[in-house]
Amino acid sequence: MSPHESAAEAPRPHPVALGTSPLTVDDVVAIARHDAPVILTDAARHQITHTRSVIEALADDAMPHYGISTGFGALATTSIPLEKRAQLQRSLVRSHAAGTGPEVEREVVRALMTLRLATLATGRTGVALTTAEVYADILNAGITPIVHEYGSLGCSGDLAPLAACALTAMGEGEVRDAQGCRRPTAEVLAEAGITPVTLREKEGLALINGTDGMLGMLCLALTDLTHLLRCADITAALSVEGLLGTDRVFAPDLHALRPHPGQAAAAANMAAVLAGSPIRASHDNHACTRVQDAYSLRCAPQVHGAARDTVAHARDVAIRELAAAIDNPVVTLDDRVESNGNFHGAPLGYVLDFLAIAVADVASMSERRTDRFLDPARNHGLPPFLADDPGTDSGHMIAQYTQAAIVSELKRLAVPASVDSIPSSAMQEDHVSMGWSAARKLRRALDGLGRVLAVELLTAARGITVRDPLRPGPAGSAAVDALHVAGWEGAGPDRWLAPQIETAYEVLRSGQLVTAVEEAVGPLR
Repeated sequence: MSPHESAAEAPRPHPVALGTSPLTVDDVVAIARHDAPVILTDAARHQITHTRSVIEALADDAMPHYGISTGFGALATTSIPLEKRAQLQRSLVRSHAAGTGPEVEREVVRALMTLRLATLATGRTGVALTTAEVYADILNAGITPIVHEYGSLGCSGDLAPLAACALTAMGEGEVRDAQGCRRPTAEVLAEAGITPVTLREKEGLALINGTDGMLGMLCLALTDLTHLLRCADITAALSVEGLLGTDRVFAPDLHALRPHPGQAAAAANMAAVLAGSPIRASHDNHACTRVQDAYSLRCAPQVHGAARDTVAHARDVAIRELAAAIDNPVVTLDDRVESNGNFHGAPLGYVLDFLAIAVADVASMSERRTDRFLDPARNHGLPPFLADDPGTDSGHMIAQYTQAAIVSELKRLAVPASVDSIPSSAMQEDHVSMGWSAARKLRRALDGLGRVLAVELLTAARGITVRDPLRPGPAGSAAVDALHVAGWEGAGPDRWLAPQIETAYEVLRSGQLVTAVEEAVGPLR
């Protein structure tokens, strides 16, 4: 799920300062998704100016220095004459802006540029201050470089995507203006009063040699998945309620016996959603002979909790990466210019793939709960497929097909990208991370998870409604009411189902579901 569409509805966040302390995940999301302005601090300006002088001191050196007086990649042994070194940087950007395929989403491009600017602000790259200022001006003007889906191997940085942004700073190529119109870059920069940069020694290399695309998508994914897991706790609890399951398995002392923090949080959320439910209380008697619920009901905290703990691990990786200054070569704290391999995306690629596995499993369990609602052998008194007139009506039969199709796709998207590597640059770059690809498929997976949960939400709401005159608890009532307010027409004869699924998806994606439930039972974990 990518709720960037709702960015315009939110108030413009406070400016984010670059160069004093590392960005947080929330900072990246605020700039990328909600257009928070960026500011270069005085400390950043001072450090950028200082390390630029280090690079300039090497510009006339007879000794070769990678990216300053040599070619790139497999051409690193080629010496570049002094009079061609500015052209070297322009040629680097133009040749590396070689992406193809669909345009990447605006929020991803803004995250990409934000994180490259954050690295420039550390003063470890040797760019000129004016170059960093142009990046800040482009972000603050709402100008978005055209970046394409394919082109990054996730090593030597996200080269093609970052080169597209550098091309914009040079005033070349095409961009989306603040209104979203695709236009020539030079024209849009001129309207915004931004003077394109003239790149000098090392600057082109410094603008393209980072893991910023995959890190930006990780920051956005962490925000989205954290929200989706709260939604999953809610939809799972509503399914337990509608399927006449028990809440005793969510007791804190049971989960303390297996002290995973994510599991405890998920169980607490599900218990809160089920609290005070008349439907739940209706079968708490000797007439109920069931001893245990199915795994998809009983073990939801274990699966959702494992996903939460995976998010926590991925967040730790993101925090460390946000504190990094990634470039090659890099200007060290004692002003040496050293080659290194910090641009390799393996740390990010691994956790991006790990998250995709968790997403697929949470969605798979959600689909199983939906399927139980539709089977009269397992739904404890509900009509087949929750149909109003079974046979004449099909109810939610095909909604489950839609879920199943998405879950199958999520399993394919869970296949790791980071285990693959294709050598490039005449075998100089002979092992790459594919972290960009891992990030791209995770974004698709998150959207799929949101839609799977939306079908479960809609199905659970229908199942609960069909239980009438039994009433759901405060949280269940709030969730059903949120759907009604958004336009859900409730139970009854078959009607066009696709718009109802989209309604449920919007309620879930936008935060309305979590807000409604928290207003009824208090904050969720």
